[in-house]
Amino acid sequence: MLQTRDIIWGLLLIGCAAAIQVEITPTQGVISIGDSKFFLCEVVGDAKDIDWYDPRGEKIDPNRQDILVTRSELTSVLTIYHASLDSAGFYKCVAKNGDEEAEATVLVEIFQKITFQDVPSPQEFNEGDDAEIICNVVSSPQPVVYWQHKGSVINYKEDVRLRLLSNNHLQIRSIKKTDEGMYMCEARVMTRGELDLRPIKVIVNVLPTIRTRQSEVNATGDVGSSALLACDADGFPEPTVTWTYNNIVLETGDKYSLNEDGSELVIKDVIKVDEGDYTCIAKNKAGEKREEVSLNVFVQAKVTYLNNQSATEFDDEVTMTCEASGDPTPTISWSFENREFTEGEQASWTRPEVYESHDRNIVVRSHARVSSLVLKNVQFTYAGQYLCTASNSIGQDSKSMYLEVRFAPKILGEVAVYTWEGNPANISCEVEAYPGASVVWFSDGAQLPNSNMTNVKIYNTPTASYLEVTPDSQNDFGSYNCTATNVMGTESKEFLLIPADVPSSPKIQTVEPFSSTAVVVFMEPESFGGVPIIKYRVEWRLPGRDWVSRHYSAEEYMTRITIAGLKPETTYEVRMFAVNGKGEGDSSPPSTFKTEPVHGKPFRYTNVASGEPAAPKLAIKNEKGNSLKVSWIKQDDGGSPIKHYLIKYKAKHVSDWKPEVRVPHSSDYAVLNGLDWDTEYEVRVVAENQQGKSKPGVISFRTLMEPTAVPGGSGLGTGAIVGILIVVFFMLLVGIDVTCYFLNKCGLLMCIAINFCGKAGPGAKNKDIEEGKAAFSKDESKEPIVEVRAEEAQTQNQEGVAPTEPNETTPLTEPEPAVADPPSVVVNTLPETNSLPASQPNPKTTSSPTKATTEKSSPQNSPKANPQPDVGNLVDLSDTPKVAPSSNITPSQHDPAKAPNITQSKDSQVDGLKEDAAQTPSTETTTPAPTDGKTVKDDNTKGESEVKDETAEVKTVPNEAPQANGNESKA
Repeated sequence: MLQTRDIIWGLLLIGCAAAIQVEITPTQGVISIGDSKFFLCEVVGDAKDIDWYDPRGEKIDPNRQDILVTRSELTSVLTIYHASLDSAGFYKCVAKNGDEEAEATVLVEIFQKITFQDVPSPQEFNEGDDAEIICNVVSSPQPVVYWQHKGSVINYKEDVRLRLLSNNHLQIRSIKKTDEGMYMCEARVMTRGELDLRPIKVIVNVLPTIRTRQSEVNATGDVGSSALLACDADGFPEPTVTWTYNNIVLETGDKYSLNEDGSELVIKDVIKVDEGDYTCIAKNKAGEKREEVSLNVFVQAKVTYLNNQSATEFDDEVTMTCEASGDPTPTISWSFENREFTEGEQASWTRPEVYESHDRNIVVRSHARVSSLVLKNVQFTYAGQYLCTASNSIGQDSKSMYLEVRFAPKILGEVAVYTWEGNPANISCEVEAYPGASVVWFSDGAQLPNSNMTNVKIYNTPTASYLEVTPDSQNDFGSYNCTATNVMGTESKEFLLIPADVPSSPKIQTVEPFSSTAVVVFMEPESFGGVPIIKYRVEWRLPGRDWVSRHYSAEEYMTRITIAGLKPETTYEVRMFAVNGKGEGDSSPPSTFKTEPVHGKPFRYTNVASGEPAAPKLAIKNEKGNSLKVSWIKQDDGGSPIKHYLIKYKAKHVSDWKPEVRVPHSSDYAVLNGLDWDTEYEVRVVAENQQGKSKPGVISFRTLMEPTAVPGGSGLGTGAIVGILIVVFFMLLVGIDVTCYFLNKCGLLMCIAINFCGKAGPGAKNKDIEEGKAAFSKDESKEPIVEVRAEEAQTQNQEGVAPTEPNETTPLTEPEPAVADPPSVVVNTLPETNSLPASQPNPKTTSSPTKATTEKSSPQNSPKANPQPDVGNLVDLSDTPKVAPSSNITPSQHDPAKAPNITQSKDSQVDGLKEDAAQTPSTETTTPAPTDGKTVKDDNTKGESEVKDETAEVKTVPNEAPQANGNESKA
């Protein structure tokens, strides 16, 4: 190109001779702001000066910083550095040579490229705000801006919330979380086809939301428990959760505990002052949210104040105060023994009844957490322990206080006491007093005891004084004075010692006959003679024959007695006598009855009708645990003695019966052990005689529910219980050994006595003598009645003897000998064995009149059950009267070899006619019964052969423990 240009210039020079020419290259300049560019000015011809002029016409100084001019021989270069808008315009290049001058111009245009000046990323907004996404871009000419979201160009018509602002920013009204993401800001200049773009990350922050699990939390204070307060917070970014109480931020420590994200607050050892509103605060970039959780602290009721009080009888009133705390406010109640008092109650005092007074009032007044119990007209019966109970919906608390009432002595006790000459009696003077009182006895103005009355003894306890009088004559009966004295006063009371009498006669109402037995239904005597009835004597006979007699121990509410050994289809007379400690009363009028015939087939070897027995009547009684007692009453024996009873039982929901159990004929009950809890059972009992078996007596029952353990019911540990059981077992062994030593001459003590002392056991001499003692009777001149208990003596009317009820004459010191139990059968236990030797004496038989004073236990109705050191022997009016043994005793009663064995009487049978027993052999008899040398004959010779003392036939049954009736006197 340079050669071409030179050619052109050469031609010009040739054509124009010496004219100057100027040319600027390039002829036009377009520069982007900030860029640099140069221009070349070439001169043709001889030129001395070449200069550049800016758009303002000013000559450009070669030393300018933004524009540089450089000169060579025929050229000059204009360089524009970092062009700006001010650099735009026409630039002129002028060449001079003397007067000759030539110039050329060039237009410099300045433009702005697409430039993003302010495009932050990311840009964050709060949900719901009107967001403006910033994208500041400039160019010349002005660019056109396009927005994209998730790769798609935004269409403003589709979503009215989106709008392009005049400054090219993107506006989103009520921005949502779904608007979050990457946006693209794109700028274009159409004239140049220029474009550029910038990505912008948009984040939408969400204001936290709080959801409390419980707006109210209830807790119990003052019991060491904790309370949990919780709130769950959501938002973006994940909010932080804090708790405040009374504008104080709570932190993990001794009192409070927070979980990792702070959503759960645990308040330890809650007390009442912790109650209030706790604030849960959730905070993030979008802001914060607060919610309150209320803590309600309830406090269990507690008695905080209660003091003992004292008063004097007949004071106007005494006030007891009880204070309690708790939330909700507790209610306070008062109680005394089994009586509860409520607010505002006006109640009469009724303890004890003998001091009942309707003009005495009890008033309860309560206010807030304080309650007072006001007792007006103070009486000695007000003394005792009062209980104050505070209760609210959380729980209750009780405390007791003692009201001490000082009062003069009050004397209690039965005024009338009955006895007879020679029989000691106890007069009880029971004293209530505070402080304690001293007691003095008087008779006819003279203090007891004295030299004139040597038959008087006094025994004292802390709450009573007992005067024991043994009357020697009618002068000892009468009035006795008991005087009690303390610092508050003195009180006296007269007691009467009255001669006792024998009871009146009982009244036979009806007789229910069977073939060989009869049930006598009677009414108790109208008069007991002042002392309890201890037994009944029943006599029966064939018309015109001698009476057969038997004693039956008296029981409470006893109205039926069964007599046995009767002949079927025979007429009898029966009468009754009541016996108390004084003696036997008059006879009831005789009552006539006729026994039923035997419903069966004739016996093979006799002309007497005989058959199977009737089904026994059954009854059920719950025993301890899962044991039950099945008892039965023998009905018609079919004309021959019952041999035994057969028992079988089963649960109703199974088909198999338990193994059949056979019990002796003398038994009237059996105990079923090891039964299932809460299960229905069926029991069948069959009576069997020589002719066969009866129809079964059937009864059904359901066992009890199995007991469950009660928390906190026992304060003893396992070790303590085991220790107690070991001690009890050891004492039981010692008791058995001592019993064997004294009764049977055996056991460890017997060995020691024989080996080391050379002595035999006690009771060896007197055993047989005691067996032959005669029973007391109203007429001492008559021969003693020999009594041998028949098998019927084991019926419910004769089933042992209940302990004599304590009365004013029951001794305090000597325990009552244990009453032997009636024969029984315990299923699933050890086999039956003889518990006592055949020659053992009856432990309740009295051998002398003086022995009656030492064989009874302490009265159960005495004020104190514990014996005191100064308490001596007291006596019992219900014991055997002091009647000397009859001198008309047969040799058999003193000779053990000839006398019937009394201890075997439970298995013996007394027949009204002995020839019936002789004709019916007993399969259970293993030893011949003694006949005492008497001959048994038939009815035609009864006048010559009948034994006047009515000795009964004795049948010995092996493997049956003898059983003695403890309250009967034996002959």
